[in-house]
Amino acid sequence: MKALLVRALRLELFRFVIAGGINTLLTLALYWLLLAWFEYRVAYTISFVAGIVSGFALNTYAVFRVPWSWMRLLAFPSVHAVNYVVGLAIVWLSVRVFGIDERLAPVVAAVAIIPLNFMMTRLVIKPPAQSEQATDR
Repeated sequence: MKALLVRALRLELFRFVIAGGINTLLTLALYWLLLAWFEYRVAYTISFVAGIVSGFALNTYAVFRVPWSWMRLLAFPSVHAVNYVVGLAIVWLSVRVFGIDERLAPVVAAVAIIPLNFMMTRLVIKPPAQSEQATDR
């Protein structure tokens, strides 16, 4: 049973990274587009919110393969509030402290928060009791 759980987690993590890569590319493209009209913090915020919506869809259907629900949808942004604060801090540090170009700073943030993002997303979209039930089948 433990081997099945480990295998399921690895597969979910693999799908999470692929879906996250797609979502990140879409979000970055929007961020770079928005830089033409907004300063980097506003562009980051708008693209981050758009990424929450697309991320929810990808994580629900493609990564964790669970039915869509209002409860998950409502909880998903609250989880990403933490990711937002951590990500924005990393973007700010990258630009102001480390001198990284503001167009690349969100890439640094996206990579740095992958472990936190996976753990929190999994807890909201596929709670532990649901995960155990799926593995027992």
